[in-house]
Amino acid sequence: MDISDVAWNDPAREKILSDADKALQEAVKEAAAKHADSDRDQVYKFLFEKLQPQFIDFEPGPDLGKYADAIANGELSGG
Repeated sequence: MDISDVAWNDPAREKILSDADKALQEAVKEAAAKHADSDRDQVYKFLFEKLQPQFIDFEPGPDLGKYADAIANGELSGG
């Protein structure tokens, strides 16, 4: 067996991704509820600070910006 053969099986991968999506959804919902009147940078900062401790080697990419924009523009509610 080669070290490159060591990996999570498909059910574990699906669970990891599902858990990550749920964490993102919960953070976005909370941001929308608490920061509806905030600007994009404040919302982004909240999302980053909420999600960063939950993931190893967290790098947000464009997704956080997209959701921060949606919240700041009133396109996503916290309800």
